[in-house]
Amino acid sequence: MPSATSPELPKWKRPAQTTEDLPWADIVVIDLSIYGALGGKQKLAEQLRQAVEGTGFFSVIGTGFTDEEVTRQFAIGQSYFDRPLEEKNKPGLRCDFSKGNYFGYRAANEKKIMGTEVLDNIESLNIAKFIPELAQEPLDPYFEPFLPEIKGFSKRSLDIASKIFTLFALILELPEDYFSSKHAYDSVSEDHLRYMIYHPRTIAQDSLIQNTWSRAHTDFGSLTLLWSQNVAGLQIKTKTGDWKYVAPVDGGIICNVGDAMQFWSAGYLKSTIHRVIRPPKDQADGKRLGLFYFVRPGNEVDIAPADSPVLRRLGLIKEEGEGNERKKVTGLQYVRERVRDYHDHGDYADRKGKTFKVGNLEIEDEAT
Repeated sequence: MPSATSPELPKWKRPAQTTEDLPWADIVVIDLSIYGALGGKQKLAEQLRQAVEGTGFFSVIGTGFTDEEVTRQFAIGQSYFDRPLEEKNKPGLRCDFSKGNYFGYRAANEKKIMGTEVLDNIESLNIAKFIPELAQEPLDPYFEPFLPEIKGFSKRSLDIASKIFTLFALILELPEDYFSSKHAYDSVSEDHLRYMIYHPRTIAQDSLIQNTWSRAHTDFGSLTLLWSQNVAGLQIKTKTGDWKYVAPVDGGIICNVGDAMQFWSAGYLKSTIHRVIRPPKDQADGKRLGLFYFVRPGNEVDIAPADSPVLRRLGLIKEEGEGNERKKVTGLQYVRERVRDYHDHGDYADRKGKTFKVGNLEIEDEAT
C-alpha cells in the first residue's frame, strides 16, 4: 500500500477471468499460514513434494500480502510502462545483455521472433535487491518516490521464498537452512523484482509464430514467484508432453522451480518447461501485466548437488571418486551466461531439442 508520502496512482484493475473452457493443469495450492504451527512445516513439505513430483509448479496462499499491497505494485508497474519510450529507454537504464546483466529496462519490438518479421512484444523492468553492493545497478529515477514500498515488497518476497526453500530442505532431509542460507537478502546475487507487460498483437502476426508470446523455456535461477493476474496464456509442459494452462489463484502466488534447484537436487526437483501463448479470445486484445520475484543463487555459491540422504537412496548422487568429477559453477557464472545466451542476439529463434550447458550443468533449453 502507498505510504503517507507516496504519490497517488491510477489504480490497476484486475482483468476478468476468461470464460473459455481451457485445459487447466492440476496445480497444488499450499497455504503458508500454517508454516509456524506445530507440525506445519512438515505438512507443507509433504504437499510441496506432491507438487514438485507432479508439475513442478504450485501456488502459495496465506503469504501475508494483502490485495491492496499487491494491486499497488501492479499500479506502480502500470504507471511506469505508460511513460514514453524515450524516458524509459535512456542510456544507463537498460539491461546489458552483452554482459548477461538482466538488471534494468528491456524494450519491446527490438528482436525478431523465430526468424520472421514479427517482433518481440515483451517490455520489462528488473530491480535489484536493495543492498549497498548492488546500488550501482540500473534503476530509473522514476521509482524514487516509491522506493520504500518497493524495497519492502522485495524483502518480503524473498521471505516467502525462504520458507519454500526450507520446505525443499525438509523434502531432501537436509538442514532446514541449507537452501535459504544460499539466498540471503544481504548476499550479492542476481535476484530481482520484475514488472513486465506483454503488448497484444494481431491474430495474423501471432499465427506466423505459433501464437508465441514467450517461447518455451526454463527459469534461470532457483525459484520464481508470479503474482496471480487472471489473463490466461501461461502454460506448462506436462510429463506426457501436453501443454496445460496455469490457472489464477485468488490471493495466490504461482511458483516454479528454476534451473539451480534442479542442479542442487540432481534432477529430483524439475525446472519445468513453460511458455506464454496468445491469450483466449476474450482476453487477447488487452495488455498482460505481470509482477514477479526471481530468486537467484548467491553470486559465489557453488551450484553442486546436495549431499542428501534422499538423493543417495534414489541413486541420483554418487560417492566421491565414482565418476562424478565436476567443474565448480557459481550462481553468478550460471545466471550471467544463461541470460547472455538467451537474450544477446536479434532473433528469439526456435530452439527445439537444444540444450544449454555451463561446466557440468546442462538444461533443456526449449521444447515445443
